[in-house]
Amino acid sequence: MAREREYNTNQLKKTIEEGGVGIIANGPNNSEMCDFLGHVGFDAAFVDFEHGGVSWSELADITRACELWGMSSVVRVNKLDEAQILRTLDQGASAVMIPHVITVADAELAANACKYPPNGTRGVAGSRRAYGVDDYFRKSDEEVQCIALIEDFEAIENLPELTKVKGIDIFYVAPSDMAASMGHTGNTSHPEVQEALERAIKLIIKGGGVAGTLANDSNIEKFLAMGVKCVGVPWPMWLKQSGEAFIEKTRS
Repeated sequence: MAREREYNTNQLKKTIEEGGVGIIANGPNNSEMCDFLGHVGFDAAFVDFEHGGVSWSELADITRACELWGMSSVVRVNKLDEAQILRTLDQGASAVMIPHVITVADAELAANACKYPPNGTRGVAGSRRAYGVDDYFRKSDEEVQCIALIEDFEAIENLPELTKVKGIDIFYVAPSDMAASMGHTGNTSHPEVQEALERAIKLIIKGGGVAGTLANDSNIEKFLAMGVKCVGVPWPMWLKQSGEAFIEKTRS
């Protein structure tokens, strides 16, 4: 007898919809690392196709590892491209993070690429997450997340219109590329950059959107007070801090 299964819940989406703050573990994540991160309790693991070394053949195993722990997989593609978004989702990604969303046309293309007709333009095929799932296409559309990266200074002025685009689940403000777009490459702490990041977050929330950004121990309270509902945290920084402290203690 053929086996059936339930479609995996998108934990990141569930946490946010229930009023919590979704937490994404940012780092060089592979399937083994995702097993560990799921045990820690993160809502999602970040998988980087823009700057990272993950291959297509690895992606399905990474997303499976996330599913085993009830953890979402957030995959950043390297450009706004329907074919790449399609392939990413077919490999099992819970959410697609799309770089350099600047215009309403960009946002609409991104949102439509993540959902099947008539809700979008995603190509129809039985991906690995479809096997054994009743009413797969409807459930996929309900669970998938489209995350727009707001990382260009010119995009900030467009946020009042961008937040009106149906199908963008999170507007994620990215500090490093924002700084670069302002002529402050490598200096995310510059006052002008910090002002731009905060303005972007305020405009997203004012427009009714879900704001996300990169956070750490020193600024998380500020972002939570602003109303940010999704944070990415670079877990390697904790390894670095603890490692340096241990080495110092051992050699002092």
